[in-house]
Amino acid sequence: MARLTLLQLNDLHAYLEPHPEVFWEGGQPVLREAGGLARIGASFDDVRREVTHPVLALDCGDTFHGTGPGVQTRGDFLPELLNPLGLEGMTGHWDFAYGPERLQELVGRLDYPLLACNVTDERGQLLFPATRLLERGGLRVGVIGVACPLVGDMGPLWGTEHLRVTQGREEVARLVPELRGQGADVVVVLSHLGFPQDCALAAEVPGIDVILSGHTHTRLEAPAVIGSTVLVQAGCHGSFVTRLDLEVTPGGVQVVHHELKVISPDLREDLELARQVAERLRPFREAEASTIGEARAILHRATTLSAPADQLLTDAVRWATGADLALSNGWRYGAPIPPGPVSRLAAWDLIPHNPPVSTAELTGQELRDLLEDSLEAVFACDPWQQKGGYVKRLSGLFVYAKLEHPRGQRVLRLEVGGEKVDPQRTYTAAYLTRQALPERYGRQRREGPLRALDALEGYLREAGPYTPPPANVRLT
Repeated sequence: MARLTLLQLNDLHAYLEPHPEVFWEGGQPVLREAGGLARIGASFDDVRREVTHPVLALDCGDTFHGTGPGVQTRGDFLPELLNPLGLEGMTGHWDFAYGPERLQELVGRLDYPLLACNVTDERGQLLFPATRLLERGGLRVGVIGVACPLVGDMGPLWGTEHLRVTQGREEVARLVPELRGQGADVVVVLSHLGFPQDCALAAEVPGIDVILSGHTHTRLEAPAVIGSTVLVQAGCHGSFVTRLDLEVTPGGVQVVHHELKVISPDLREDLELARQVAERLRPFREAEASTIGEARAILHRATTLSAPADQLLTDAVRWATGADLALSNGWRYGAPIPPGPVSRLAAWDLIPHNPPVSTAELTGQELRDLLEDSLEAVFACDPWQQKGGYVKRLSGLFVYAKLEHPRGQRVLRLEVGGEKVDPQRTYTAAYLTRQALPERYGRQRREGPLRALDALEGYLREAGPYTPPPANVRLT
């Protein structure tokens, strides 16, 4: 028998310094400081010093994208700040948002590979390696990387239209026995499929010992075990990491210890890494110090049906355009904003790609179809039909729904302006990106000169202190 410790980071989203994070107490959100690359690095090093058996640290992706500074620099300062963590591999999702060529540039500056068994070019050639076989302390650990399938859906928006991106199911089923044939004692899937699909993968593909799961920002306080496969995930924003201690036997692995570790202020920092992070973020301190408004409640994205941060965003977009309603995608990333002054940097981090504010005309029937599609993408009974993200974020539109109803029958009633939506009537919708309003919906699309951050700043200055209204997606 041998011991192995796996350390997991997932969905960092370019959050490099300590920041507010949402925790739940008594059914209410509370904020505590968490995160910071320098604390993560020190925590990983402490584990390596503590044990005598092999320790492998892996990153499930959504690493290079997610904050204003990260997006503005197209991830430029991330590789050199990640290398001190001693990672052995990563996979990806939003990391592709700057284009495949840019991602290859960034990965070329890492001390470790990006693994993606399910991303090929037009010729069928892998864009990145599919696997890595690591030998540490007499153990051979095979790692399979699975990137998020949604990379292929983004097409021209990310420059990924020439890529072929699958769910990775067939590839993983083929690669597990290949790695065993190469002598792997342990097979680890480094995944950005999301927890529901990772559970389905574990049930479908035999021989996987561990799935390090990402994408859904799930905080697993205990491992999930499906068959003989152990699954873990560690929240988001670098606020948590997973430590998984395993006993390796010829028959598989047994969990000896699991910890969802909060990267809290009482942890020590790698002082040199903290200095490097501060230096890289120095050009953005002015935005951090600039106040653009005030919030009277926690503005977070930590809930699935609707969330206060996105209520602010869509209220601002609707205010800026005078539209009947406003739509935004249900993005999960974005650290919460505490009550009190709202800095320009905090608002920028909510919408780091700062897209233009657009408008379109939709019928009431199209609105219903759009919301049905959104609910199915989040709550599909078949995990492989889930698309990730949260329900569409809305302003001016109220949805009454039953999630337990079958596909296409969940929306019971829609209201705009306090009146029931007429399926034949045309409504004007403001929206941010085609993720919010796919091209198959609406007509007379117009991209305005105003951008999302301009709308946020203008609205906060004009409307005064912001109190989020009640949730506008309601279960009946």
